[in-house]
Amino acid sequence: MERRDVLADAAIAVLARAGSRGLTHRAVDGAAGLPEGTSSYYFRTRSALLQACVDRMAARTLSEMASGAPPGPATVDGLVAAAVATVGRWLADDQERLLARWELALESTRRPELGAALQAAGARVRERVAATFAALDITEPERRAHDLVACLDGLAFDQLAGAGAPRDTAALRAAITDVVRGFTGAP
Repeated sequence: MERRDVLADAAIAVLARAGSRGLTHRAVDGAAGLPEGTSSYYFRTRSALLQACVDRMAARTLSEMASGAPPGPATVDGLVAAAVATVGRWLADDQERLLARWELALESTRRPELGAALQAAGARVRERVAATFAALDITEPERRAHDLVACLDGLAFDQLAGAGAPRDTAALRAAITDVVRGFTGAP
């Protein structure tokens, strides 16, 4: 793994653990187990460090989407299974990335350049979902992909940080299935 990736992963961990205000070059160096000054050598400014987080999360997400794509033609059942697996992985194994992404989203309300970077990264994810919708001959694939990703993100947020009562695995699976089937028009 490249040093930039190690530092970006450490910055993601710091964001998740300490929030946006806790993201400093010193904290990233400590989390990465590297000498002080290492992260500032690679990412001169805090803005560059935030951008590295966005880039690293997007690269990891797109890689996971590519490796998790089922072979052969897309089906609604395959899309449901992929959505259930993805949200399940977010909540079970990848809470850190979720929390960091939400921290970045909040920070982006005060930093337009960060908002633009998050939108660009999200657009790449939504393009992949839209391509699956198009392969399924679903009308308005771009709009529906955008809305589906937002709804899945909302379900994950509600489960991890929301004010509602957490759902058990079966209830979460049912909610995700309803959302995906609703956007695909499948019964």
